[in-house]
Amino acid sequence: MATITPSRFDEKRDSSDPFVLDIRPSDSFEREHIEGSYNVPVYSDLQRGNEDSFRRRLDEIPGDRPVVVVCKAGIVARKATAILDDEGHESMTLLGGMGGWNGYQQNSLGYKIRSLVWKLTR
Repeated sequence: MATITPSRFDEKRDSSDPFVLDIRPSDSFEREHIEGSYNVPVYSDLQRGNEDSFRRRLDEIPGDRPVVVVCKAGIVARKATAILDDEGHESMTLLGGMGGWNGYQQNSLGYKIRSLVWKLTR
Protein backbone atom coordinates (compact mmCIF):
# COMPACT_ATOMS: atom_id res chain seq x y z
CA MET A 1 0.00 0.00 0.00
CA ALA A 2 1.36 3.36 -1.04
CA THR A 3 1.83 6.36 1.22
CA ILE A 4 2.80 9.95 0.51
CA THR A 5 4.29 12.60 2.79
CA PRO A 6 2.56 15.95 3.07
CA SER A 7 5.49 17.73 1.41
CA ARG A 8 5.55 15.30 -1.55
CA PHE A 9 1.76 15.52 -1.84
CA ASP A 10 1.99 19.31 -1.95
CA GLU A 11 4.58 19.09 -4.73
CA LYS A 12 2.45 16.67 -6.78
CA ARG A 13 -0.92 18.40 -6.33
CA ASP A 14 -0.48 20.69 -9.32
CA SER A 15 1.10 18.18 -11.68
CA SER A 16 -0.94 15.03 -11.08
CA ASP A 17 -4.28 16.54 -9.95
CA PRO A 18 -5.05 13.84 -7.37
CA PHE A 19 -8.53 13.27 -6.01
CA VAL A 20 -8.24 14.04 -2.29
CA LEU A 21 -10.60 11.82 -0.31
CA ASP A 22 -11.15 12.89 3.29
CA ILE A 23 -12.81 10.10 5.30
CA ARG A 24 -13.10 11.99 8.59
CA PRO A 25 -16.52 12.76 10.14
CA SER A 26 -18.42 15.61 8.47
CA ASP A 27 -18.01 17.97 11.43
CA SER A 28 -14.22 17.54 11.39
CA PHE A 29 -14.18 18.09 7.64
CA GLU A 30 -16.29 21.23 7.96
CA ARG A 31 -13.90 22.68 10.58
CA GLU A 32 -10.83 22.13 8.44
CA HIS A 33 -9.84 20.27 5.31
CA ILE A 34 -7.39 20.34 2.45
CA GLU A 35 -8.62 22.67 -0.24
CA GLY A 36 -10.46 20.78 -2.98
CA SER A 37 -10.89 17.59 -0.97
CA TYR A 38 -14.06 15.49 -1.03
CA ASN A 39 -15.64 14.14 2.14
CA VAL A 40 -16.93 10.58 2.51
CA PRO A 41 -17.41 10.36 6.30
CA VAL A 42 -16.70 6.67 6.92
CA TYR A 43 -13.91 7.05 9.49
CA SER A 44 -15.84 5.59 12.44
CA ASP A 45 -17.11 2.62 10.44
CA LEU A 46 -13.66 1.76 9.09
CA GLN A 47 -12.14 2.20 12.53
CA ARG A 48 -14.58 -0.45 13.81
CA GLY A 49 -13.75 -2.75 10.90
CA ASN A 50 -17.00 -2.13 8.99
CA GLU A 51 -16.15 -1.61 5.30
CA ASP A 52 -19.73 -1.68 3.99
CA SER A 53 -20.52 2.04 4.21
CA PHE A 54 -17.32 2.87 2.34
CA ARG A 55 -17.84 0.19 -0.31
CA ARG A 56 -21.35 1.54 -0.97
CA ARG A 57 -19.84 4.93 -1.85
CA LEU A 58 -16.99 3.81 -4.10
CA ASP A 59 -18.87 5.08 -7.16
CA GLU A 60 -18.24 8.64 -5.89
CA ILE A 61 -14.49 8.20 -6.37
CA PRO A 62 -13.15 8.77 -9.89
CA GLY A 63 -11.15 5.95 -11.39
CA ASP A 64 -9.12 8.13 -13.74
CA ARG A 65 -7.13 10.07 -11.14
CA PRO A 66 -4.79 9.06 -8.32
CA VAL A 67 -6.55 9.13 -4.95
CA VAL A 68 -4.94 10.50 -1.78
CA VAL A 69 -6.83 9.36 1.33
CA VAL A 70 -6.85 11.63 4.39
CA CYS A 71 -8.01 10.90 7.93
CA LYS A 72 -7.08 12.28 11.33
CA ALA A 73 -3.60 10.79 11.69
CA GLY A 74 -3.13 8.52 8.66
CA ILE A 75 -3.98 5.23 10.35
CA VAL A 76 -7.62 4.58 9.43
CA ALA A 77 -6.97 5.99 5.96
CA ARG A 78 -4.78 2.94 5.34
CA LYS A 79 -7.89 0.75 5.51
CA ALA A 80 -9.63 2.91 2.89
CA THR A 81 -6.48 2.90 0.75
CA ALA A 82 -6.33 -0.91 0.89
CA ILE A 83 -9.96 -1.14 -0.24
CA LEU A 84 -9.32 1.29 -3.07
CA ASP A 85 -6.26 -0.71 -4.11
CA ASP A 86 -8.36 -3.89 -4.15
CA GLU A 87 -10.89 -2.13 -6.38
CA GLY A 88 -8.20 -1.10 -8.88
CA HIS A 89 -7.71 2.54 -7.93
CA GLU A 90 -4.29 4.16 -7.84
CA SER A 91 -4.39 5.27 -4.21
CA MET A 92 -2.17 6.31 -1.36
CA THR A 93 -2.50 7.37 2.27
CA LEU A 94 -1.40 10.84 3.35
CA LEU A 95 1.15 10.16 6.10
CA GLY A 96 0.18 11.86 9.35
CA GLY A 97 -3.31 12.59 8.05
CA MET A 98 -4.78 16.02 8.68
CA GLY A 99 -2.43 16.45 11.64
CA GLY A 100 0.55 15.86 9.37
CA TRP A 101 -0.82 18.26 6.78
CA ASN A 102 -1.32 20.97 9.40
CA GLY A 103 2.19 20.41 10.76
CA TYR A 104 3.61 20.67 7.26
CA GLN A 105 1.65 23.87 6.58
CA GLN A 106 2.90 25.38 9.86
CA ASN A 107 6.42 24.00 9.42
CA SER A 108 6.22 22.80 13.02
CA LEU A 109 9.03 21.10 14.90
CA GLY A 110 6.83 18.04 15.36
CA TYR A 111 6.35 17.79 11.61
CA LYS A 112 10.08 18.19 10.96
CA ILE A 113 10.85 15.32 13.35
CA ARG A 114 8.08 13.13 11.89
CA SER A 115 9.32 13.90 8.38
CA LEU A 116 12.82 12.83 9.32
CA VAL A 117 11.47 9.56 10.74
CA TRP A 118 9.54 8.92 7.52
CA LYS A 119 12.71 9.49 5.48
CA LEU A 120 14.68 7.08 7.63
CA THR A 121 12.05 4.34 7.61
CA ARG A 122 11.02 4.37 3.95
